[in-house]
Amino acid sequence: MPCPICEHETVHKHGKTSKGTQRYLCPQCGQTFSETFDSLYYRRQISPAEAHTILQSHAEGRSLRGISRISRRAYGTVVSLVRAASQKAQMLHNKEVQQVETHSVGADEMRLFVQKNRKNAAQKS
Repeated sequence: MPCPICEHETVHKHGKTSKGTQRYLCPQCGQTFSETFDSLYYRRQISPAEAHTILQSHAEGRSLRGISRISRRAYGTVVSLVRAASQKAQMLHNKEVQQVETHSVGADEMRLFVQKNRKNAAQKS
């Protein structure tokens, strides 16, 4: 397992967390981290199954307050989890989109949008 911070190839076991998760120590940068570092579950007192249920409910269109009531979690916890999942998904999306090669770009929609706004601006003047 490489270090997620400095990407050093080898890390050493460094005890366990209070929840019983294995901790690791990087000999190069000296940072300690667990297996869940840089994931949605890092430093959260919530099981992966419960997090999945909350995110699934949000994807189905339920309100955040409704999810909070049903899951019996604080509203802030639900919002924090949804935001973290959104940021993680955006990062993964951006990483994948950068790898897509394009040869031509169509701008028909943008041209129509600009023309429509010009007409509206001319009518208001």
